[in-house]
Amino acid sequence: MLHSRLRPAPLRKASTATPTDAAPAPDFHDADRSSDFEESAEDLFGAFLPHLFPDDAPSFYGDPGQYLLYSSPHYGELEIMIPSYPGQDKKKSEEGAIGPEKKEGATQTNQAEDGRQLFAHFLWSAGMVVAEGVENASCPATENDSDAQKEAREIWSVDGETVMELGAGKSIESIRYNIQLTDIYHPGAALPSLICALANASLVVATDHPSSPALTGAIEFNVKQNLLKRQTSQQTAVAIQPHEWGTVTDSFSQSHKGTFTRIIAADCYWMRSQHKNLARTMEWFLAPGGRVWCVSGFHTGRAIVADFFKTALENGFEVERIFERDLVSRDKEGGEIRREWAPFREGEGPGNRQRWCVIAVLKRRE
Repeated sequence: MLHSRLRPAPLRKASTATPTDAAPAPDFHDADRSSDFEESAEDLFGAFLPHLFPDDAPSFYGDPGQYLLYSSPHYGELEIMIPSYPGQDKKKSEEGAIGPEKKEGATQTNQAEDGRQLFAHFLWSAGMVVAEGVENASCPATENDSDAQKEAREIWSVDGETVMELGAGKSIESIRYNIQLTDIYHPGAALPSLICALANASLVVATDHPSSPALTGAIEFNVKQNLLKRQTSQQTAVAIQPHEWGTVTDSFSQSHKGTFTRIIAADCYWMRSQHKNLARTMEWFLAPGGRVWCVSGFHTGRAIVADFFKTALENGFEVERIFERDLVSRDKEGGEIRREWAPFREGEGPGNRQRWCVIAVLKRRE
């Protein structure tokens, strides 16, 4: 099961508390952790909750400043640091899982900033879907490959590709109000970018909004901890870049127009007012013949995700393929359980939509 790949890193016995007025500083020392960490019974129990309650599969994992272990069948364990905002405590994090309370007199700009602060300190299921797909596509081809394995390489292969991840720290342009989500732990910054680099992409650029806490150290920690200590078959260039969707006049945007053959947008669709900006960023940076991977859960309902696809079609894209995937169960052969994409499903609510996500591949309309 997808969620079983992730678990909290063992707790440090020594205190590593970070002052609440500063984001956690990355620790790049590779000390022997066997004597400094201990397993938490609560964390072990939490890791099994998706198996016990599959319709309540987590949409996100982790707490601000937490370290998680992602178990990759191809690349071993990756240690992921979750971003944390300055002054953010656990209570604020728990409140953020439900959504910010609308304050009288709050402006749209202030609300958007609050939304960014709430989203950045989680790793979402859609990012894990991308990571798993890229891993499966990186397996060497054999004569006995199944149709599913061949399709995985068709969709997810990044060997030699130039890759851009949007909203890598999930500091996306989004606001959530009164959305009840399962209170389980969540993974951290730029996991799809890390896996793409390990899978021999030629260039990987992890981007997030300039205000993102992930840019204050978490993504850099994840890159150094999981990439610089490993040997890959080719040298992958990896960069971390601030980017505000729809803004293309800065030096980075001007020098990288049409650069990326693969653009990742995992769980980036909660705010309708940003759909046009998101589509503009995709169109600007996408290379000729490139593809955009759009993966999203239905945390705020499927109508808002459907609205983005409508906006993308109005801005020069077409859908090459699209389907829904069960995030919890597998078929008897261990393959994915899929169904057709539907912009509306009668009778669907938070209880039965949480285990599904939509996967779409977009290309420029010819």
